[in-house]
Amino acid sequence: MLDPVILGRIQFAMTVGFHFLFPPISIGLGWLIMIIETLGWRKKEEAYVKLGKFFGKLFALVFGVGVATGIVMEFQFGTNWAEYSKFVGDIFGAPLAAEGIFAFFLESVFLGVFLFGRNRVSKAFHWFSSLMVAFGATLSAFWIIVANSWQQTPTGFVLKNTKTGEVLSFEAFEALKTIDPGMAKLVRAELVDFWGAVFNPSTLVRYFHTVDAALISGAFFMAGVSAYLILKNKDTELMKKSLKVSVIFGLIVSLLEVFPFGHEHGRQVAKTQPEKFAATQGLYTTTESAPLAVFAFPTDSPPKLKAKIEIPGILSWLAFGDMNAKVKGINEFPKENIPPLFITFVSYHNMVALGMYFIFIMGLSVFLLRKEKLYQNRKVLKALVWSIPLPLIACQLGWIAAEVGRQPWIVWKLMKTRDAISFNVPAGEVLFSIILFAIIDILLLTALIYFLKKEINKGPNYVKAAEVEA
Repeated sequence: MLDPVILGRIQFAMTVGFHFLFPPISIGLGWLIMIIETLGWRKKEEAYVKLGKFFGKLFALVFGVGVATGIVMEFQFGTNWAEYSKFVGDIFGAPLAAEGIFAFFLESVFLGVFLFGRNRVSKAFHWFSSLMVAFGATLSAFWIIVANSWQQTPTGFVLKNTKTGEVLSFEAFEALKTIDPGMAKLVRAELVDFWGAVFNPSTLVRYFHTVDAALISGAFFMAGVSAYLILKNKDTELMKKSLKVSVIFGLIVSLLEVFPFGHEHGRQVAKTQPEKFAATQGLYTTTESAPLAVFAFPTDSPPKLKAKIEIPGILSWLAFGDMNAKVKGINEFPKENIPPLFITFVSYHNMVALGMYFIFIMGLSVFLLRKEKLYQNRKVLKALVWSIPLPLIACQLGWIAAEVGRQPWIVWKLMKTRDAISFNVPAGEVLFSIILFAIIDILLLTALIYFLKKEINKGPNYVKAAEVEA
């Protein structure tokens, strides 16, 4: 028999995961385009203007698909997750509304100016439009991260009985679920402190970590496209300029992703979500001077790490700044509140491994750039081309670690995922929509890759002279 909860999870994971392929490129590429436009404006070089126009077209293609897939993602809250929407809609809806009003419209309006206003507005205003596109994309990410972070570390709300008006403590709410489940369904989480909810304990560290991952994605996209055209010996001099900008930028943001952003995010999870932290690290027993598992093969039943390679004390230091600190293991928590161990551990560690690769390949590229050997090194150029999707894979793995590691809670310690589903939506209808969305996603991705490849193969010199006039 089909389980609507499992199907609802599959559909949400599929639609969110597919959508999350596009915002990282939009954010990262947006800031790189702004840098290129700045160089073109200040240096008065036509080469940078052509590059801005070229990468602007690629940005527009990715942005368009991202908008379409994002709308589908948000509609699911009212279809498949009705109980969730009833319980926390007062809170969760606010940042989503703010994202549309304050960020999406800003980005969309100035994207139109950037794409079609060149030579129709002043150079200063056109440059400003590129800044607003990048800022708008980054601001949009902030409100989405606010909504998701509130699920991870909820604050700024009260639990209120909508019939009696009574405000309940968490303990009273939990007891009511057992004593009178019908009355418990009348309880909603209501927003009482907007800024408290916005700046909950995980918002800023998760935001900086996620946005920096997007900057890495944009850097690898621009570097890969530039390397591809250099290998094809097409518009080589122009592509050398964009490759130089992207690898230097890429090295900086790759280093920042490890420290401070990744490190601080890890410390936050260890403090506020110790079950998730233990699962990501494969720490199954509470340990002083806890070791960092560099490599292992985890099993769920029984919880165990096989073929493990560990560094003693490092996990304690990373989490609490003390190599002798005690770190809680999975054994400290009720079995029913432990997240899936295998997928949480594997997704987290593969994300970290990719992060190390990003530093290596960008560091090697910058080293070769300083030696004036990068543009002739076909192996490294090919590696950059093939690395284009890797930051997106890392983003997906990070999202999996964060969301699966939160289970069984949809809102941490407040509402379980199994209680959040729309109970009146038949499983068969959910399955049908999954199949339909899968077909649409495949068609969208195929079309996007086709048109991206078509525009990339044209190269920046395809841009008409009228489009880059001084």
